[in-house]
Amino acid sequence: MPNVSMKRYQWFAGAMIAIVLACPAAAQVVVIANGSPITEYDIQQRMKLEGSATHKTATRQQVIDDLIDDRLKISKAKVYGLEVTDAEVNGAFEGMATRQHVTIQQFSQVLERAGISPNTVKARIRAELTWQQLVRGKFGSSLQVGESDIANALKDRNENEASAVGYVYTLYPVTVVVPRGSSEATISAKRSIADNLRLRFVSCNEGLAMARALRDVAVREPITRSSADLTAQLREILGNIEVGHLTAPEVTAQGLQMFAVCNKKETTAESPLRREVREQLYTKRYESESKKFLEEIRKSAMIEYKNQK
Repeated sequence: MPNVSMKRYQWFAGAMIAIVLACPAAAQVVVIANGSPITEYDIQQRMKLEGSATHKTATRQQVIDDLIDDRLKISKAKVYGLEVTDAEVNGAFEGMATRQHVTIQQFSQVLERAGISPNTVKARIRAELTWQQLVRGKFGSSLQVGESDIANALKDRNENEASAVGYVYTLYPVTVVVPRGSSEATISAKRSIADNLRLRFVSCNEGLAMARALRDVAVREPITRSSADLTAQLREILGNIEVGHLTAPEVTAQGLQMFAVCNKKETTAESPLRREVREQLYTKRYESESKKFLEEIRKSAMIEYKNQK
């Protein structure tokens, strides 16, 4: 039997040679950082990516420096036996697509229309994930933010204790089911059901029982959420709803969704303000250690420019 794997490899190698012959400038090595080459293609791709992400034009040298840093980060991580898997990279790439409310395929098509290979984005993701894991592993204890750090930061900001109070909510998702492709008349009728239910819903015990008795209404299991985990918009909505009542209906893929607010408890463990301060302090420490560490790595790095324009 023919060796299929070998034939595929030979075909791939032949295709790559053809690309190099057709685009010699793109394959030209411009810099070698710790033995890892950076080609003209890499530079052009990163310039397009930076322009698309920031809507600003980065200088060629800025892009080269960023690519060098990426190579050095991955090189240093290997010294510590750290390597990000393809699954982690692909998961982060999928997360980017999800945040844009598109599929992976659609996200890839958007990139390609801008002249950016999805692999360029994945290479950037790999370097960042690798560096995050390396910095957190090496400086973990010094990055931690304690309660005294938060208290001092709040004091410096002249924030009182009341502003650092958060809430823990017990919420029951209540959905008036609207089938896909429903007519405007059906959607209007469903909205009337939701509005009527909301008016009659004055306590969780009776209101949930009433909702479960309706044919077109689904009541899911309760969820517990801290106000620190909620968006500012949702915090405002829940802050204006009394316990035992429903939030206004919102359109979702399943239908018209509301939340029954069945419990609300004060907490000082993690309020939105405390979460904000904690994240700010952590980010400041992370960026400080990251910058110093990268500067150290650059001092001992082997960086060789080949065909700089």
